[in-house]
Amino acid sequence: MTGEPAVRIAMWSGPRNISTAMMRSFENRADASVSDEPFYAAYLAATGYRHPMNEAILAAQPTDSDAVACFVVGPVPDGRRVWYQKHMTHHMLPDFGRDWIDRVTNAFLLRAPEAVLASYVEKRGSVTLEEIGLPQQVALFDRVADRLGRAPPVIEAQDVLGDPRATLKVLCEGCAIPFEEAMLSWPAGRRPSDGVWGPAWYDKVERSTGFAPVRDEVSFEALDDRLKPIAEAARPFYEKLLRHRTSLRSSDPA
Repeated sequence: MTGEPAVRIAMWSGPRNISTAMMRSFENRADASVSDEPFYAAYLAATGYRHPMNEAILAAQPTDSDAVACFVVGPVPDGRRVWYQKHMTHHMLPDFGRDWIDRVTNAFLLRAPEAVLASYVEKRGSVTLEEIGLPQQVALFDRVADRLGRAPPVIEAQDVLGDPRATLKVLCEGCAIPFEEAMLSWPAGRRPSDGVWGPAWYDKVERSTGFAPVRDEVSFEALDDRLKPIAEAARPFYEKLLRHRTSLRSSDPA
């Protein structure tokens, strides 16, 4: 690693938020290592939830949240300057220690709850508000903003897809690292850095070579009726975070 201090970026999102594509983007930087959902096994062990490839996940990662917290603030893998950590907000259970969060650069990735719900139930038959992580995302955002005295970087999935270069530039600026053109595309295929759960969730991103074209998100009216109450409950959390969207904030006049 160069003489510059390492930058550990904790990117907080819920599931189905283009979070793995964002991990691909950062992994394609020359100066970056990535980690895929390091608290996943600890979350499963603490809750007893059963997810696809459950036993493989529990075997692949530490199940002690304190050990994971020590890892994510420890030496950067491969001696790189940037360590991009993809975190799911719902993995950060109330009993898990959070002091480590104050030692990293935190950023937040959003996607409209209707789109998240529609995508999530394609992979799993049922879902709750807590499983899409928006209440937890707001709580983490508030913690970070209160400590900083300002909003941390917040990006929206549609902004990334619609103008990845501009959105990633403002994200990188907010994380105090230079933007690299290499972040806009990557080779197709699996990665050794992917979590062992990849075969159950990553089929689309494994075929990708860059961010997909912007698409119309799922409307509330198009949702299955059983998902609409969850979308209604999630919407205020999403809109609170959306007000701090970095791409809008950076374009405001000084």
